[in-house]
Amino acid sequence: MALSIVFASNNLHKINEIQQLIPSELKLLSLDSIGCYEEIPETALTIEGNAILKANYVTEKYGHFCFADDTGLEVEALNGEPGVYSARYAGEQKNANDNMQKLLKNLEHSTNRNAQFKTIICLNINGEQHLFEGIVKGKIGFEPKGNQGFGYDPIFIPDGYTTTFAEMSREEKSKISHRGLAVEKLVRFLTSM
Repeated sequence: MALSIVFASNNLHKINEIQQLIPSELKLLSLDSIGCYEEIPETALTIEGNAILKANYVTEKYGHFCFADDTGLEVEALNGEPGVYSARYAGEQKNANDNMQKLLKNLEHSTNRNAQFKTIICLNINGEQHLFEGIVKGKIGFEPKGNQGFGYDPIFIPDGYTTTFAEMSREEKSKISHRGLAVEKLVRFLTSM
C-alpha cells in the first residue's frame, strides 16, 4: 500500500511525531512540499471543527488526500479551557511558555488538577471524510518539568505516571499520547483499505 498523503501542518514537532508513528509505505507530505505556504484559518469553535476546516482546505484547494489534526487541552476546573484556544490561550503570539504560565496562574487556587488532552484527526480520502479521536487523561502539575515535547507537555502528567510528557522520550510519549492514539486509529484505517 504505497500511498502519498498530505499532513496539513507546518508544526515541525507534530510532523516529526507523526512521521515516527506511521508505516514507511505511507509517504507523508508536508504543506511546504505541496506549495501551501498560507496560514490555514482555524476559526471553528470546536477541536473537531478545526481539524475538518484544515483537511477540507487542502483537499479543496490542492486536490490531495489529506489529514489534519487539532488538539486541545481541556482542564476540568476551568470548564474545559483552554480547549479549542489551547495554542493561543495567552494571545495571538501563540507562545507555549505564556500559555503554560497563564494556565498555572488560573489554577493557582484550585485543588482539582484534572485535565485531558484531546486530538481529533480528520482524513479526506477517496471523496470520503473520516474522524479519529485520541484522548489521554491526566493532571496539571504545579510547575513546568522536562524539556522534551512541546506546548503544554511540561505541565501535563498522564494518569498512571509521575512524570510529565516533557520528561518522556518521544517513543514513550507516542505510545500513550492523545495524538499517538488518534494516529494509531488513522493508520489502522489506512492499512485496511
